[in-house]
Amino acid sequence: MLIALAGTAAVLLNLNGCAGASGGSGGSSPAAQKIKHVVVIFQENRSTDNLFHDSVLMSRGADIATTGLDSQGETITLIAQPLVPTFDLFHRHKDFEAMYDNGKMDGADLVEVGCAKGVTGCAPPNPQFTYVDPSDVQPYFTMAETYTFGDRMFQTNQGPSFPAHQFIIAGTSAPTATSDLFAAENLNVPSPNAGCIAAPGITVALIDPQGNESSSSYPCYEHQTLTDLLDAKGITWRYYAPNAGSIWTGPDAIQHMCQPQTQNGQLVCTGSIWQNVIFPQSQVLKDISAGQLAQVSWVIPDALSSDHGMESNGTGPSWVSSVVNAIGNSQYWSDTAIFVTWDDWGGWYDHVAPKVINSYEYGFRVPLIVISPYAKAAYISHVTHDFGSILKFVEQLYGLSSLGYADVPADNFADCFNFNQTPLTFQTISAPKSAQDFLNDHTPPQGPDDD
Repeated sequence: MLIALAGTAAVLLNLNGCAGASGGSGGSSPAAQKIKHVVVIFQENRSTDNLFHDSVLMSRGADIATTGLDSQGETITLIAQPLVPTFDLFHRHKDFEAMYDNGKMDGADLVEVGCAKGVTGCAPPNPQFTYVDPSDVQPYFTMAETYTFGDRMFQTNQGPSFPAHQFIIAGTSAPTATSDLFAAENLNVPSPNAGCIAAPGITVALIDPQGNESSSSYPCYEHQTLTDLLDAKGITWRYYAPNAGSIWTGPDAIQHMCQPQTQNGQLVCTGSIWQNVIFPQSQVLKDISAGQLAQVSWVIPDALSSDHGMESNGTGPSWVSSVVNAIGNSQYWSDTAIFVTWDDWGGWYDHVAPKVINSYEYGFRVPLIVISPYAKAAYISHVTHDFGSILKFVEQLYGLSSLGYADVPADNFADCFNFNQTPLTFQTISAPKSAQDFLNDHTPPQGPDDD
């Protein structure tokens, strides 16, 4: 595990003439002079090879595979599947290990396939070796082709969604600041509530420095998150999510953020910090329109618009476009940086081996789109990024100290921006559904069934 260095000052990085942000005072760097809002849009369960089979990006040098190796040494040609297939793939830590195979990246065929209850034969041959039909995700392609696309973005953790959503707010999934363990998996049994409001008996497997998952704990942790650093500096933030109990609602697993109490016989999160966790996620569209966007925002989808295999309904690209369009056509476009990424690889094949630095970091590639008037246009970033890069960007932008976890070794996206360029003019992203469609949809937002 990374050694905690809480309080370590962030450093000024300067790559290709594009500064990051000041580590001490904030406001003095090119980024801090131009960027006043950061929005992190966190989608679900897609690898880079799976979701971005984009001929334009590939012609520009994006590293996207069309074939892959299986565990028998056979070359498998990736085939197109709809964004919402009839099957799903497991993506536990052991699935990571099987697919990674000590860096050979030839074990994707060993990743287990899941079907809906009572359904057999739901998947085509070699279901792990598929890519999403480009016609289903054209809005994503438009964003990636227009702004910056990262083909070396890695999820920080080697596992599924619950720990990934801890890493995106804290740079770790450790139970405590001094623990040498990581939360490695999702809940031990499906549950409507996760984190500090989970029912008794709910646990999450912990992985030790040797890579063993020989212990587990109740999924309620206590350590600093980025929101604590923001609060200490008076930087406003909001975390938009479908509901309080989802494993995608990262703050519900942090004791001091949730402050669980029993009300009417049910554990619920309470307290002043929890007021910044906003339900439903579509409220972000109203806040943008009303001129109430916080300085830092996390935007989490509901299951239907999540891109999650077999759980979503194909509206993920429209959902993301609705948020981006709302910002792009508002007062906030001129000073906002938007990071669109995915929480984990979802079990889908990817050909790029991550750099493994300990028993649980780093995981496989996930897509990245950086959208801003100062993002490099039509640019492919080949620089290694991970979820810690998002934390570091925010820390340096606002002159915060370091959390001391995944943010320490991470880069700060300096290659993705040019703060000296003429600001890019926003062009509305065409998508099948608009913001109004999401605002008018009164279906109760749901988190995932499992991961």
